[in-house]
Amino acid sequence: MNPRPPLRFLGYLTLLLAATELAPALCAAAYSEWPAVIAFLISALVTALVGAMMVGLGSSKGQVFRREGILIVVGGWVLASVFGALPYLLTNTFGHPMDALFESASGFTTTGASIMTDIEAAGRGILFWRSFTQWLGGMGIIVLFVALLPELGPGARFLYKLEVPGPTAEAFQPRIHSTAAVLWKMYLALTVIESGLLMLAGLDLYDALTHTFSTMSTGGFSPRNASVGAFDSPLVQIIIIVFMILAGTNFSLFFGLRQKRGWNLYRDPEFRLYLHILAGASLLVAWDLLRTGAYNKSFQAVLDSVFQTVSITTTTGFATADFDTWPVLGRMLLVGLMFVGGCAGSTAGSMKVMRMVIGLRSAVREMRLIFSPNTVISVFVGGKSVPDSVVRSVAGFFILYLSIWGVGTLLLAVSGPDLVTCATASAATIGNIGPGLGAVGPTQNYAFFDFWDKGLMILLMWLGRLEIYSIAAIFTRAFWRT
Repeated sequence: MNPRPPLRFLGYLTLLLAATELAPALCAAAYSEWPAVIAFLISALVTALVGAMMVGLGSSKGQVFRREGILIVVGGWVLASVFGALPYLLTNTFGHPMDALFESASGFTTTGASIMTDIEAAGRGILFWRSFTQWLGGMGIIVLFVALLPELGPGARFLYKLEVPGPTAEAFQPRIHSTAAVLWKMYLALTVIESGLLMLAGLDLYDALTHTFSTMSTGGFSPRNASVGAFDSPLVQIIIIVFMILAGTNFSLFFGLRQKRGWNLYRDPEFRLYLHILAGASLLVAWDLLRTGAYNKSFQAVLDSVFQTVSITTTTGFATADFDTWPVLGRMLLVGLMFVGGCAGSTAGSMKVMRMVIGLRSAVREMRLIFSPNTVISVFVGGKSVPDSVVRSVAGFFILYLSIWGVGTLLLAVSGPDLVTCATASAATIGNIGPGLGAVGPTQNYAFFDFWDKGLMILLMWLGRLEIYSIAAIFTRAFWRT
């Protein structure tokens, strides 16, 4: 493998990151936060200089194949997290580089796990950057890169498949460059619509934008200590619920609507199961809250249960209530939903509903084969046969995901937190969810973890965002073999 072509493309990606750091500088200037403006400009300059050096040291000769694609994708997310941490350090938001890297990685991977103890004490420019990193990472910085850089050629398809979450990466345009551009246009359109609706609901431009960034990316960062609960507005909550559901939906379905094809989204088996999970879990949680007397008012119980169910399932992580104090059934349901996630091809994290669909139908096939071992039975999803290679990949993903979650839980337990905290912190970081239970509940944060634990959780965030295989590949001997 020739490392110089990937180095050149990573240099272009770093230059793109430098340009994005100008947006929070403008926000900080609007609120007269001049030290933050200087910090963002210095960060942009340093990032741009490093990017220019990488472009200069790279090579335009050679194509991007599978190995180079993996190196670009993994390297891109690591570089984004590292350079995204510079503003936190230069503004003294965090005193330790590991803390800054944790917050940056949590932002770009749309995890939403924070180590800020008093969020509102940070400047608006920094908090804007914090939410903006989630928006950039939601649809994917590599997808944006593919959309803006057509010279990638055939290599763009490899990058797209590695970046778009889910067992398969559907391209609905003949050229991957065009597909990536359409995805970002739809993402931007939904962002504008939600921001406008939140402003009509009473939020100012700053709160509307920052919460929209975190909603559409299913990230969950909020510039308020009480998250969305700070607004105490059912209308705001309902708007965010709707857009969290949309953000957790496969964006290729929106393209079908745009082309006036397949208006009945409910025909899609993954989307149908996704809605059934959200509706069923919400009703069960609301029933449990009312049954146990945790809530006296039915409307509030239903609203909070729907909001938290959608927030956890789509891996957004917003909070309107301290669900860590809810009855056992409600808490266990939310923990189970941490492993479900949204649809493939969405901005949501975790395992994805499509893998659940394939896994369930594969299990049914295996049960049928017990009685007819010589029969050839295919797994069908949406009227199409799923290749056995995809079925095997889903089974392998389940094993790897649960194994890494278990190992992460054990390693976090070494430093002493209770088992519930360790298990849900591991699930929340690899699933890119944010809040868990116990010491990492919705009213708590991750600041108490030590240096090594934070490093481990950063790795879990990257593994979850890149769905394990890409990062795991670079640790194999075959990847580096010439």
